Amino acid sequence: MATSKKMITREEWEKKLNAVKLRKEDMNTLVMNFLVTEGYVEAAEKFQRESGTKPEIDLATITDRMAVKKAVQNGNVEDAIEKVNDLNPEILDTNPELFFHLQQQRLIELIRQGKTEEALEFAQEELAPRGEENQAFLEELEKTVALLVFDDASTCPVKELLDLSHRLKTASEVNAAILTSQSHEKDPKLPSLLKMLIWAQTQLDEKAVYPHINDLSTGKLEDPSE
Repeated sequence: MATSKKMITREEWEKKLNAVKLRKEDMNTLVMNFLVTEGYVEAAEKFQRESGTKPEIDLATITDRMAVKKAVQNGNVEDAIEKVNDLNPEILDTNPELFFHLQQQRLIELIRQGKTEEALEFAQEELAPRGEENQAFLEELEKTVALLVFDDASTCPVKELLDLSHRLKTASEVNAAILTSQSHEKDPKLPSLLKMLIWAQTQLDEKAVYPHINDLSTGKLEDPSE
């Protein structure tokens, strides 16, 4: 037998929300964490001056990290590798999967530029030995080399490797590795908390009718009938 849901008025709900005490310092820490993780160095510097919130890492390192990320996004992978090694050589030394993906992206860029002979030579000298040691690497290498078989890359089954999204994926992987090397979270906390809010509202929907926050950008409460 179905049970009726509990009705919670806006007044009751706002009273419950207002009873939750949040420290301003905690909110500022969340904001700073987001700015640092996403690489908004100027905004982080300004927020530090205005709020007095101390960042978890040296803000100067954000500029270096963003330079690496931008280099990968622009297809300048060799430059990105040099920048990573300047930051911390251990990042690539201790992360063979990341190094392989960067080398794979270098191969993709050579293929994109139509440098077929150089691409084949690079694949044989730099990537094939790694593929011999790791089956997953070998499969990824074979997929990438398949781009050379097709005169028209748009007809290749693995054409997505040439998409900008693949550069962005590799750039995000490098960004996460640098953050981890700096003892910082790979992802900002704020989006995770917002996802948790959505999940909590979904769970509560099964038991009650109450004002929702439908627009996370404003945080405005809306009655169920709105």
